[in-house]
Amino acid sequence: MRISSQFDSGNIVVKSASDPKDIRLEIKKDNGSDFYQWFHFRLSGAKGQTCRMVIENAGGAAYLDGWDGYQAVASEDREHWERIETSYADGQLVLSLTPDADAVWIAYFAPYSMARHDALIAACQADPRVTLDVIGETLDGRDIDRLIVGEPGDGKKTLWITARQHPGESMAEWAAEGLLERLLDDNDPVARDLLSKAVFHIVPNMNPDGSFRGHLRTNAKGVNLNREWDKASAENSPEVKCVLDAMEQTGVDLFLDMHGDEGLPYNFIAGAEGVPGWTESDQKKLDGYKAELKRFNPDFQTAFGYDVDAPGEADLSIATHWMRHHFKCLAMTLEMPFKDNADMPDAIYGWSTERSMKLGASQLDAIRAMLDRL
Repeated sequence: MRISSQFDSGNIVVKSASDPKDIRLEIKKDNGSDFYQWFHFRLSGAKGQTCRMVIENAGGAAYLDGWDGYQAVASEDREHWERIETSYADGQLVLSLTPDADAVWIAYFAPYSMARHDALIAACQADPRVTLDVIGETLDGRDIDRLIVGEPGDGKKTLWITARQHPGESMAEWAAEGLLERLLDDNDPVARDLLSKAVFHIVPNMNPDGSFRGHLRTNAKGVNLNREWDKASAENSPEVKCVLDAMEQTGVDLFLDMHGDEGLPYNFIAGAEGVPGWTESDQKKLDGYKAELKRFNPDFQTAFGYDVDAPGEADLSIATHWMRHHFKCLAMTLEMPFKDNADMPDAIYGWSTERSMKLGASQLDAIRAMLDRL
């Protein structure tokens, strides 16, 4: 029996693996920070054996409420990920399964690999309506890819969509893939109508270094990108700086930042209500977008979400807050669960890659409904 994690987004430390019923593990911290919660590893040579894996340092993870009601995912083909028996008590996360194959991969959520990212970029750039622009380079030397979809024209809106500032939130890039797949579908009337009225600027992965390194929340240097938008620098957060530089050239009419939330078992949108100068018109646009998304996709809801900041007290280092403050646009953060959608639970898959993609695709319905109000 062997446990390994030396691969794209792998993260685990093996303390003991001599007894399949008492495997002892730890999650590594993000480089240069104290954040950790993402895990991804391969278990080999345990086919047909009952395995009990204990993550001993789960009690020090970044979001302890993320373990309540949580189930890890496992896959034998790295395509289909099912939930497995998981429990948390006394600071330890216990994963249990009996593999049906010689190798099984286990993760915090279904990974979105850099290989899949490259395949997404390759597929999109083959469409004549798409321009691939490498707008910057990460600290580890990886490309920051922007996909420009549509042709600029008089009166067209400029829409920016970013995903995966926090690399462990892989559902965000799954959602971006779903959005892109629909946007480039010649037979989809919503997509065709949108592209006649708007140009999309989409960054499917804001944090390639953290993604590859198996980080939960930070880039290669241990910097939380979603706390850098008011002070982005080439030294600490080139990923954010290059996006902001590109935005200054295009302007922004709508900004949507895709994320995952460890604790809440719901899909929801966080706005920028606490930004100085927030107006009644801003509130109507935000409420309108959420209402339209709820109408088009029952996996989305508006009853649960983050507490709203008091007027003038929003943290301007957060992308959505900075974007509304600086560009005066409709700016939103879409949050999806690591757990399941409590409103529409799925005992086998929980919140999944497929549902993430569908919710990403549904953003086009809400955007189209709101486009004339931006």
